[in-house]
Amino acid sequence: MKRILAALVLCAATALPAAYPAQAATTLTMRGADVSTVQRALDLGAKYYDANGNQRDPLDILKGIGANYVRLRIWNNPASGYNNKAKVLQYARTVKAKGLKLLIDFHYSDTWADPGKQYKPAAWSSHGIGQLQTDVYDYTYDVCSSLKAQGTTPDSVQIGNEINVGMLWNDGKVVNNDFTNLSLLLKAGYNATKACNPGTQVIIHTANADSDAHARWFYDGIRAKGVPWDITGLSYYCMWHGSLSNLYNVISDMRYRYGKPVVIAETAYPFTADNADSTPNSVTSGCPGYGLTWQGQGAEFTAVQNTARNAGAVGVFYWEPTWYAVPGNGWDPADINGSGDGWDNMAMFNWTGHLNPHVRWTP
Repeated sequence: MKRILAALVLCAATALPAAYPAQAATTLTMRGADVSTVQRALDLGAKYYDANGNQRDPLDILKGIGANYVRLRIWNNPASGYNNKAKVLQYARTVKAKGLKLLIDFHYSDTWADPGKQYKPAAWSSHGIGQLQTDVYDYTYDVCSSLKAQGTTPDSVQIGNEINVGMLWNDGKVVNNDFTNLSLLLKAGYNATKACNPGTQVIIHTANADSDAHARWFYDGIRAKGVPWDITGLSYYCMWHGSLSNLYNVISDMRYRYGKPVVIAETAYPFTADNADSTPNSVTSGCPGYGLTWQGQGAEFTAVQNTARNAGAVGVFYWEPTWYAVPGNGWDPADINGSGDGWDNMAMFNWTGHLNPHVRWTP
């Protein structure tokens, strides 16, 4: 079966229409950081220091090492309040005031949405697919319009987060290769975004950088249902998604097959295996060739950027570079004070808020 699948993939790859250009991007124009936890950290008094030891605003520090884009997740009604509409509107003003571009990552949930869980927000829990289409449209339009009204129009949005097998489960879950319901939800989000602001770019984001077959299955599935999107978004963590050569191949094929820009919407790498608090680290090992050191973290991030650029991607976003272990800034919105930080060894800042001097974004 594996040989048959490989043969089919090869045949498909050699039969792609010439209308899909394969020219590589010359620069990474979207050099981003998801700093969704930094607002809470700052409210708790967290301090951030640049490579010279100077205390500065974390956005200024990240901008100083090449970032030009900020990604903020939005949850509908999280128990902690953080990352709800009001908080996102507040921090969007800071982001734009720094001259940074803004990506809004709609989870369409009150908590984390990723390949293993896509919980409906409580307010939509009893809604079927018909009502959910309206919910997605109205919510997306409201958030986008509110951002626009205060002068912080999003430059791009994600309709869902790592939606490998759908979102707003179970109604929007892909079952038996049926993308019908998911396609209706994605179209609702796309149409709402464009009604708010035609220039805002819509990203469809999966964590499918691990496999060209997985990525094709998803994006072929939504394309067959007529889903429009502007940018293909992928997550890439080497410990979960494989080699850089594999990443190169997936990016190249996504660009060639769908004729759309590709962005790595999430990546990160540990600078240590040690743990700063009582919550276990989400990642406890690295990847061949890159040590669990500041130097290793910097080298791996550079290698991801180089691979993405060479494959023709337009951007790379580092996930939660500012989330070092600050008591009270836990992972669980239902217990933000009592839960801890499983990402403290993946941040670009160490446990006293000092920047790794080896990390930077490069065009």
